[in-house]
Amino acid sequence: MLQLLSKDSMTINALAENFDMSRPAVSKHIKMMYNAGFISIKDIGRERYCTLKQDGFDEIQDFINYFDKFWTSKLKKLESILNKKINENEK
Repeated sequence: MLQLLSKDSMTINALAENFDMSRPAVSKHIKMMYNAGFISIKDIGRERYCTLKQDGFDEIQDFINYFDKFWTSKLKKLESILNKKINENEK
């Protein structure tokens, strides 16, 4: 759904047409993505249009970046320890 919305805003019905699930199931997915801040919903007439929100993804990127730095640091320390052991064994 997010991939479809990355191209353009879509109505909930238009989104539902792309999946083999009931309209209520699609609505539940939409609600979860809305509550998580990944999409916005705008009522235009009788239709509800879903639009992708960039700021929800910025938060995820910040989260990923934090753990990327964390694990990179830990792996570099491990590499240093292993290299030290290898060098000691070669002597």
